[in-house]
Amino acid sequence: MSRSHLASTMSEISVGGKVRLIAIPPYLKTADPMPMLRPPDLLDIDNIGTVIDRRPGGYWGVKFDRGSFLLDSKYLEAI
Repeated sequence: MSRSHLASTMSEISVGGKVRLIAIPPYLKTADPMPMLRPPDLLDIDNIGTVIDRRPGGYWGVKFDRGSFLLDSKYLEAI
C-alpha cells in the first residue's frame, strides 16, 4: 500500500463516522482499557462500524455489533 493511499484513507475516516471492514486482520485487539486479543472470525468483511476514537500509529477504535476493536486504517474504508 502506498503512502499516498494510506494518507487519503486516514483523512477520510473521522471520529463518529461510519466505516466498512474491507479485509480481516490476522487477529482482533479489543478497544478496552485492558485490551485483549480475539480471534478474527468475530467480524466479517463488509461489517459496518462507528469510529469511536483515533489511536497512535494509524489505528482506530471502531464499535461493531460484536464489540469494539482497534483496527489499522488499511482494514477500513470510510462510507
